[in-house]
Amino acid sequence: MQIVRVALDVPLHRFFDYLAPAGDVLTAADIGLRVRVPFGRQAKIGVVVDLPEHSDFAPEQLKSVEAVLRDLPPLPADWFRLCEFCAAYYQAPLGEVMISTLPAGLRRIDPPKARAARRVAKTPAKQTPPELTHEQLTALERIASDDEQNGGFRAYLLHGVTGSGKTEVYLRLVERALAAGRQVLLLVPEINLTPQLEARVAARFPDAGLTSLHSELTEAARTRNWRAALDGSARIVLGTRLAIFTPLPDLGLIVVDEEHDASFKQQDGMRYSARDVAVFRARERGIPIVLGSATPSLESWANATDTRTPARYTLLTLRERAVTNARLPAVQRIDTRLEKLQDGLSGVLLRALGQRLERGEQSLVFLNRRGYAPVLTCTACGWISRCQRCAANLVLHLADGRLRCHHCGFECRVPRACPTCGNQDIQPFGRGTQRIEAVLAERFPQARILRVDRDSAKSRKQWEALVEQIHDGAADILVGTQMLAKGHDFPKLTLVGALGADAALFASDWRAPERLFAQLMQVAGRAGRAELPGEVLIQTQFPEHPLYAALVRHDYPAFADAQLKEREQAGFPPYAYQAMLRAEAPQLADSLAFLTTARAWPEASAYADVMLYDPVPMRMARRANFERAQLLIESPSRRALQHFLADWGELLATIKAPSRLRWHLEVDPLEF
Repeated sequence: MQIVRVALDVPLHRFFDYLAPAGDVLTAADIGLRVRVPFGRQAKIGVVVDLPEHSDFAPEQLKSVEAVLRDLPPLPADWFRLCEFCAAYYQAPLGEVMISTLPAGLRRIDPPKARAARRVAKTPAKQTPPELTHEQLTALERIASDDEQNGGFRAYLLHGVTGSGKTEVYLRLVERALAAGRQVLLLVPEINLTPQLEARVAARFPDAGLTSLHSELTEAARTRNWRAALDGSARIVLGTRLAIFTPLPDLGLIVVDEEHDASFKQQDGMRYSARDVAVFRARERGIPIVLGSATPSLESWANATDTRTPARYTLLTLRERAVTNARLPAVQRIDTRLEKLQDGLSGVLLRALGQRLERGEQSLVFLNRRGYAPVLTCTACGWISRCQRCAANLVLHLADGRLRCHHCGFECRVPRACPTCGNQDIQPFGRGTQRIEAVLAERFPQARILRVDRDSAKSRKQWEALVEQIHDGAADILVGTQMLAKGHDFPKLTLVGALGADAALFASDWRAPERLFAQLMQVAGRAGRAELPGEVLIQTQFPEHPLYAALVRHDYPAFADAQLKEREQAGFPPYAYQAMLRAEAPQLADSLAFLTTARAWPEASAYADVMLYDPVPMRMARRANFERAQLLIESPSRRALQHFLADWGELLATIKAPSRLRWHLEVDPLEF
């Protein structure tokens, strides 16, 4: 009887032994095949991980594999190593990691029938590459030189100002990889960045196999594209976060665009960073990886610039815009302590919008707060529209007459009168994109105003339609959130007005300044990308703040270096390593009790380099009817932290807790 060891999607740190099906003999070459096995009262899809000679169980105790699925080649060895690394580093069950990285169609008991992969439609003629700037050429020559001299793994941080032609550098590198017979993996942080990059790649390489992987694909399409990557027919794979786990037999290059973006961090299940996993994968495969951004994460910046240790990344810099005569936009701070606002907009900004309308140019008013107003309130008794399930307010969405929670999704109709005192004079307080849109429509009745946020672009098709309108010149003034802040090239856009940025300056989250600077620099970069000069107006009550001063100079290095000095003094990452244990339950006392028990582990004192802080409620203590708390674990040594977490994790699984309590452990947390 042949024993088959199988990985299954269950929250246990172990594999499961089965007997091979009658008449089917598996060999070492079959490790990596999917199998259908009985598990309890149901059947599950698993992956063969070993064919051991012996099992800890007697043969009569083992069930038989129901079917060996040979519709796909076996998953490759480097895919196994990638999953093993993630399971160990992010403290997740290996079987759960392996199965969760497969497309949903390949995890189903009755998978959809296989069909040939659909590719992006070919363009009539191959696009001619633009002439390279001196800086682009220098960056490409450095990568080529390193490859000729050493080959193998090397990580590059491509720091280029907005509009400097980072994408063209990516495309030239893709061309080299394809010429060498290799596959390429391009990662982007969000789905709405895939259409234009997909179009550029398809236009440049019309005969290469280009396929995409993201969550808006149908289950069948995602499965087809994943198969094409595994069998090698897809030579270029463009995808979002989960695409990092796509098996690619001839992988020769990884590119991570907008590498600083928080969307690369998974926020449920195994909480991995696709950027960090990409670096490991490149190292494991011995291939180059390029991390690109106008505002790199401070961790990546430190890896490339810290002179006290050998640089982990090679820094490549693009300081000038790639389009001839295009210049970085002039940034002006509008002191709202002196300038009287009209419905949230300064006179300076309103006049600038009017001038662009007269010249037939486009403007963008940026406010990273969707809805009509952040809250609805009663002027008589002080009632506020609070979410019944969260420690948050319900946001007024006037267009469809709803109050919505942007955290748990709860919504209700807008009341006609105050629910507490019956007063009919209930008023919106604050401003969101819908309210700014209404104000601008009243102020500029002749203007074509287009709002771009997650309410107006709920799907990729809606997003593509909005982008097409902008490119066709069918909009004069854009009102948008961070959806418009990065990666988009609108030649007629010459003015950006930024509203409501000050709140992040003094937030309790120590990462808030980094996020704000990146957001503002990215959105400022939308202006003046062609030959028309650009201008950025930032409304603020703190115009002398160092963050805004660096923004005016477009000086990311100075901002990053100052932030890193502060973090080093405070002992924050990247000068320390962190993990967060979170618990949530209907009662806060249960969440805190679980964390307190975890912290009281007697063996913890043996780990001198690991600090466990006291359990505390999370900043948003209540969400979706669950009370949430967290416990921070910190160490100056990554190795020491990982050693502790591996041992501590065994204790966590044994703690008795109420049935409705849920907990998870996150390594390298981004949210606090």
